[in-house]
Amino acid sequence: MDQPVNLSQALASFDAVYSPRIVTRVNDYDVRIAHTRGEHVWHVHHDTDEFFLALDGQFDVALRDADGTERTVTLHAGDVFVVPKGTEHKPSSPGGAILMFEPTGTSTTGDQHEGAVPDHVDSTTGHPLS
Repeated sequence: MDQPVNLSQALASFDAVYSPRIVTRVNDYDVRIAHTRGEHVWHVHHDTDEFFLALDGQFDVALRDADGTERTVTLHAGDVFVVPKGTEHKPSSPGGAILMFEPTGTSTTGDQHEGAVPDHVDSTTGHPLS
């Protein structure tokens, strides 16, 4: 990309939730934005951490330890959080928007996921920003 990308304008260009758009790339990483609302799916990324920046609203990340213990981290606009690789997690949100850094080709539903993927969750490696 040879021009700046305004994140507010980029978010306004689509409505789908949990259907990230790739706004740029840094080395071998995608910088993705997504609208969030509702429950995602429990999933895990075995080989990569997952970086979240809440841009708007509230974004919750439930985490499940190896012993089955669960806890939830709540992000508000301006908050960042990294889910360590190999950690099962399930995003949810009453509504908002996030920015993520992920290696190019990383699936939004992880290397494995629990149960069926809800209709409102796009299992993708990201879509180009149009």
